[in-house]
Amino acid sequence: MKTIAILGSTGSIGTQTLDILREYPGRYRVSALAAGRNDRLLEEQIREFKPSVAVLYDEEAAARLRPAVSDIPGLKVLSGMDGLIEAATLPGTDMVLTAVVGMIGIRPTIAAINAGKDIALANKETLVCAGHIIMPLIKEKGVSLYPVDSEHSAIFQSLNGEPKERLSKIWLTCSGGPFRGKKRSELEHVTAADALRHPNWSMGKKITIDSASMVNKGLEVMEAHWLFDASYEQIKVLIHPQSVVHSMVEYADGAVIAQLGVPDMRLPIQYALFYPDRLPAGEERPRVDFYKLGQLDFSEPDRESFPALDLALKAGLSGGSLPTVFNAANEEAVALFLQGRISFLSISELIASAMEAHNNTADPDVDTILAAEAEARQRVREKAGT
Repeated sequence: MKTIAILGSTGSIGTQTLDILREYPGRYRVSALAAGRNDRLLEEQIREFKPSVAVLYDEEAAARLRPAVSDIPGLKVLSGMDGLIEAATLPGTDMVLTAVVGMIGIRPTIAAINAGKDIALANKETLVCAGHIIMPLIKEKGVSLYPVDSEHSAIFQSLNGEPKERLSKIWLTCSGGPFRGKKRSELEHVTAADALRHPNWSMGKKITIDSASMVNKGLEVMEAHWLFDASYEQIKVLIHPQSVVHSMVEYADGAVIAQLGVPDMRLPIQYALFYPDRLPAGEERPRVDFYKLGQLDFSEPDRESFPALDLALKAGLSGGSLPTVFNAANEEAVALFLQGRISFLSISELIASAMEAHNNTADPDVDTILAAEAEARQRVREKAGT
């Protein structure tokens, strides 16, 4: 039996990971559970999975949790960044699933790698902002990194057993989100409720808005660059509304290997947890019915209507601290959009403005990354007049 620490256990990825552990009992013991501020759900998880450490990043939430679980012997309840780092570095833990949202995932992931833990990665910021730190450290420490994101898992699976030097292109697919096919003029008055109606995936609010704006695909391009040591010229974005082909790898001889499946995050999570094994899934799990599928459609992204994709490519190609600015400006803008304080089109405009104003720093350390994040957030707030 292996041991796992789950950072972000109350979010979408975290709860589905626990579903998989229920489905395959005896495969993993949970050493630590960490969340943001959802103390009620975390308490339920603690009582079921019995970790030795529980963390709530929010101190007030942790203060509520401590008396609620005081009857559990040996349980340590921690908070803040120190708590996340302790949870990520517990002796005896084999794997750390990093599924926390935002920049707070960077330091615990680095700490876990330094402590010799394998990483199941579901936190985008870790590679977008600190890929130049993470990937060399992974190699230095001799640990494994397994992508959890469905597209990157698909690429990982499609590369399996093939010589990487024969890779020609990565075809990174995306559904196009709720606004696929709409022109820029049609997006002027869309609401947060409109943007949250994703046609295929059930995700958290922030990532669903990112899918609608294509920011999410831009972030995934940057992740793919680091994960698979691919140039930005090799990574192609492809609109695929059915979300059946999760991504593809094209080789030098023209052969294309793809990973297909229903849009269900349990598959890439399970692959990361049990790699290289493929455990049989229960009958209740949905499968692709090729008789009913009919057809698969592909098209180029509309870069004029969705300029965030090119902004992401600019940030990735520039490197340094600019990817952090892209990410942080988007996070701040999305929060304002969800509050009804800016328009949907303002998201990409605010990202562009923050990137233009930034003085890029090459090869930033973590402190510089976090400073760039704070600067970008402040610029977005000022530009938005909030």
